[in-house]
Amino acid sequence: MQIAQKNFYKKFLGRAGEIKAAEFLKKKGFKILKTNYKTYCGEIDIIALDGENVVFIEVKTRSGEEYGLPSEAVTIKKREKYYKVASEFLQRERKTDCPCRFDVIEIENGQINHILDAFSM
Repeated sequence: MQIAQKNFYKKFLGRAGEIKAAEFLKKKGFKILKTNYKTYCGEIDIIALDGENVVFIEVKTRSGEEYGLPSEAVTIKKREKYYKVASEFLQRERKTDCPCRFDVIEIENGQINHILDAFSM
């Protein structure tokens, strides 16, 4: 597969996973606040409310197991970016006193695994 085709496939797979994750969260009673929330320092796939908790959700989608578990791609460096983006969101939306958490949704071969409170600030 050529590089351009491979990159397109990865973006398509990732976007399809984010849509599936948002539908999954809605069925669980989450209220989706933002999708693909971008700032100068990074992006968070989904920001939602679970009761009173503001939840920052990273979605990792894989079509196979050759690269390990999807959640293993959420490295310490990526976590640091998520913290910065989350802090900016909380300040911008005046929600600095709200409880929050970071979840990861793994989608592998169509199966969803929702990891609650996967990491913390």
